[in-house]
Amino acid sequence: MTNSKPKYKLTNKDFKQINLRSLFGYQLGWNYERMQNTGYLYTILPQLRKIYGDDSPELKEMMKLHTQFFNTSNFFNTIITGIDLAIEENEGIAGKDTVEGLKVGLMGPFAAIGDSIFASLIPTIFGALAASMAAQGNPIGVLIWVAASLLICVFRWKQLGFAYKQGVSLVTDMRDRLNALTDSATVLGVFMVGALVATMVNVKFGWVPKIGKVSMNIQNNLDMIIPKLLPALIVGFVYWLLGKKKMTSTKAILIVLVLCVALGGMGILAKV
Repeated sequence: MTNSKPKYKLTNKDFKQINLRSLFGYQLGWNYERMQNTGYLYTILPQLRKIYGDDSPELKEMMKLHTQFFNTSNFFNTIITGIDLAIEENEGIAGKDTVEGLKVGLMGPFAAIGDSIFASLIPTIFGALAASMAAQGNPIGVLIWVAASLLICVFRWKQLGFAYKQGVSLVTDMRDRLNALTDSATVLGVFMVGALVATMVNVKFGWVPKIGKVSMNIQNNLDMIIPKLLPALIVGFVYWLLGKKKMTSTKAILIVLVLCVALGGMGILAKV
């Protein structure tokens, strides 16, 4: 096995191919044992063949490396890919340990950051806006959702070339910024979940018990203590259900649906 450095340099055509494979085929090989390993290899395999040559010992060695366990956010995976290819393009097989350490070290943090921002925070914000507008018959809500999805795809497309140009220095330069970004996204996410509970869970107590000729409006009394307490309790109940063993989101939805229909039929709960 030779340690000579590769001579091939990636082009814009290579970046386009990687991005297309990442957007449309990255998760096709997902498995419970090594998760995204085959998807990662599929994404960069044509470029590895150009760097190391077909059927070369170096290619086989790096293919074995890239089929090890790997799992990160779909929205940040090409940042790792860009840095990886920059190393392999310059160092070849000699950069194997660096590439392995890079993937192991970054997949966890990037999974947390990417999923919290792009899989939770942004869909929650723009999805709530779109749903609210759609409920009022405003078609702009659909356009907002589509625009947000397209912008995320553009972000995923652009980050590969940026990461490739910056190389390993991107990891050290962005370390503190990524930590701050994660903390900010977490705080903002908590605020957004609270706001969505208050605005999107439209349930109130419909039961008004009477003591003699005096009516007791439970909902008004609760609003004077803590407004929107009932929606918060319902959301807390759902979280409690999801924390149970063998409980799935489908089962939780069915339980909530049955309870709401039953309690609504008895007049205990009502729609705001």
